[in-house]
Amino acid sequence: MIRHTVVFTLRHPAGSAEEGAFLRDAKVLAGIPGVEDFEQLRQVSPKTDFAFGFAMRFADATAYASYNEHPDHVAFVRDRWQPEVERFMEIDYQPL
Repeated sequence: MIRHTVVFTLRHPAGSAEEGAFLRDAKVLAGIPGVEDFEQLRQVSPKTDFAFGFAMRFADATAYASYNEHPDHVAFVRDRWQPEVERFMEIDYQPL
């Protein structure tokens, strides 16, 4: 099992229509084969200034690789993520 997580901040103002559209359109990622338990999260800790997080699980490395190469993921990263995300940190976990 791989738990894929990413925290990020958008270039858009908080509460803007553009922010809402990005989050709505990101739900396309949940429909990619192999994605389990997709979550969109709003960050609330004062210890970081990232605004949002996405988290999802994959059964194995093959499912994760397939997700990364899937046309919907590639298009989302190219068309939405790269132009609209100001900064991010990605962390992937496997159980011990």
